[in-house]
This record gives sequence, structure tokens and C-alpha cells, in this order.
Amino acid sequence: MKFDVAPLPAFLLACLVVIITPGMDAFLLLRTSLRAGARAGLRALAGVHTASAVQIALVVSGLGALLAGYPALLQILRWLGAAYLAFLAAQIVRGLLRPRRAESDEPVAVAHPFRQGFLSNLMNPKMLLFSLAFLPQFIGSGDAVLQLGVLGALFLVLAACWEATIVLAAGRMSRRLQRKGVTTALDAVSAAAFFTISVGLVVA
Repeated sequence: MKFDVAPLPAFLLACLVVIITPGMDAFLLLRTSLRAGARAGLRALAGVHTASAVQIALVVSGLGALLAGYPALLQILRWLGAAYLAFLAAQIVRGLLRPRRAESDEPVAVAHPFRQGFLSNLMNPKMLLFSLAFLPQFIGSGDAVLQLGVLGALFLVLAACWEATIVLAAGRMSRRLQRKGVTTALDAVSAAAFFTISVGLVVA
């Protein structure tokens, strides 16, 4: 089995562009970390990248291409993802409508951050389709399975490092932002963003 290192520079450059471009995962991690602290953000990060590893494994095994050949199945995944994001938005709005507790500088608990990160990523077929379109461009002359596996793992490590930096930085700021006006604004923006992304999945 041969691994071709020639495509690595172009791959790393492409990874840099993709990773630093804000997306739904980064937004979810930022919101969780600002709202509940770095520990909850790291749990959400673990959920996001567990789902990403599943999708990369699908691509490497060839099942991803098989799934991509069935538009009806991808449409079901898209609708499930949209429904879950709408559910998250509704949960945030429900929290906004509840009576607020006394102002405190303690982080606010976020329910099931790992599950939120896992499901929001896993139910987004755009990640699977992106992996199918992105990774095969850098196979070169190497063994396809080995090349895809190594590049997929490298992409996940780079993305995790960048997103962990976001989580830790946001976690350090979380205590300073536990004021009623700030948390209300953050929740309102989060709900609007999740709902917008949900609609985007449906109409895409």
C-alpha cells in the first residue's frame, strides 16, 4: 500500500481555507462555550468530530458514494437535520420565554452538548457530500483507501485543533458574559441562526 505525499501541500492549504471558514459547527461550539463554558464546549466538540469521523469512514469505505447515489435518502437526512436544528432553535426560544433567574456570573448549563454536536453534524448531508467531493481530489498516485483514510484523519485533527482554540477562548470569556442582556442577545442570535440554517437545508 502506497501513500502519495505529493498532494499534501495543496491539501493542507485547502484544509486551511475550509477550516477557518465559519460554519454551523463553529457556531454551535461558540454558542455552547460562551453560554456554558469550555467544558461543555469540549463535549460538543467531541460530538461534532465523532459524527465527522463516521462520515469520513463512510467515504473511505465507499458507502458514502453509494448513499450519494440515492437522492431520496439524502433528502430524508436533510429534512431530519433541518428538523433537529429547528428543534434546537425552539428550545432556545422556550428558554427565552421562561422567567430568568437572578443575574449570576456562573456559566449556564447546556443540556447534552455531546448529543447536540453529534446529531447536528451527523444529520447534515452537506458534510458527507463535501467529504465525497473534497478528499478524492488529493488521492494522487497512492492507494485510494489508505490515502482517503490518512487525509480524512488529518483533516479531522486540523479542524479539531482550530475548533478547540475557539472553544477554549470562548470558554474564558463565558463568565464575563453571564449578564441578562448579553445572554438574552446571544440566545436570540443563536435561535435565529439555527432556524436560518434549518430553512437553508430544506430549500437547498
